[in-house]
Amino acid sequence: MPNRGAKPKTTPQAVYSKISVKSQTVLPEAVRRKLHVAPGDRLRYLVDESGVRLEKATDTDVFDPFASFTEWSSEEDEAAFADL
Repeated sequence: MPNRGAKPKTTPQAVYSKISVKSQTVLPEAVRRKLHVAPGDRLRYLVDESGVRLEKATDTDVFDPFASFTEWSSEEDEAAFADL
């Protein structure tokens, strides 16, 4: 018996962009529309073992400029810099 309230499954649309020598890229129009982003908006990258998900960051997201420097996040580093 068909589920009349269920949405039909859609095939994901693949869109592409290139990475520049400065590690920059242009978000394709389809991605900008889906995320509802405009110049000046922040993006959030959610990285886990299954891959990377891109989202529009919200006003309540905390911006941590050092979040990507995981090479300095060992227990020894935390202890060494605890008093700073």
